[in-house]
Amino acid sequence: MRTLGQAVADARSRLAEAGFPDSAIEARLLVGGLLGLTSTEVFTGTDRPVSAAEDERISKAVERRLKREPVHRILGSREFHGLELLLSKETLEPRPDTEVLVETVLPQLRQIVATKGAARVLDIGTGTGAIVLALLAQCPEAQGIGSDISDDALATAQRNAERLGLAERFSAINSRWFDKISGRFDIIVSNPPYIRSDVIPELEPEVRDYDPMAALDGGPDGLEAYRAIAAQAADFLEKDGVIGVEIGYDQKDTVSAIFCSAGFTLAQARRDYGDNDRVLVFSVAKS
Repeated sequence: MRTLGQAVADARSRLAEAGFPDSAIEARLLVGGLLGLTSTEVFTGTDRPVSAAEDERISKAVERRLKREPVHRILGSREFHGLELLLSKETLEPRPDTEVLVETVLPQLRQIVATKGAARVLDIGTGTGAIVLALLAQCPEAQGIGSDISDDALATAQRNAERLGLAERFSAINSRWFDKISGRFDIIVSNPPYIRSDVIPELEPEVRDYDPMAALDGGPDGLEAYRAIAAQAADFLEKDGVIGVEIGYDQKDTVSAIFCSAGFTLAQARRDYGDNDRVLVFSVAKS
């Protein structure tokens, strides 16, 4: 029977030999996640025995990683804005940069609640439910809808809402853009597909082969989703509401132009942790 330290060392060695630059970090994350251990427990519990069944699970997980399947997809969940979110085949794996969208619109959401006593949030292309659930978790007076065209994603978002105790304030709706949406919202958010179709074959295998194509492909110029959202959003937004979208690093000007042409004003722009343009917030232009 091997120890935890030996299992981690073996996983690290196999990943390093295959050219993974962060093999030590990934080995600890993968083994710890499989065994339900914190990073501290992995560091301090090197003498912990690893059963034959656990050893087999670790070996199979390392094999999957060697095929470039992302660590968090192997583990089946990922943390986002302090929430542990389940992943599934047709959900985009939530990334830290998307937390910038949550942090950008959260003050506006709180201000609306302070004024009105409640707020409604719509998350278009919700996937795991990451954005809307993070907002609901921070604002108990808010209610939210997550829309998506994938039944698999909607089921995952609903499970995440239930696990986080947010199900009473969250609804999952199958809708392409605004087709099945009714009413008006104080906050509309979206991390839509924004990668140009011709760029997708060049993406890292972890993204290209494992993230759902519908959540990546933004059409020939990467802007199809923004045009669709901007064309109808004003009909679903409260007078003093805002719409926040995640964008690609080089799309600030083009996305801004699309929304401004549809009657919106750029209210705020934020950069991500790598200092790239990442979030734009729009309000309805005053007449």
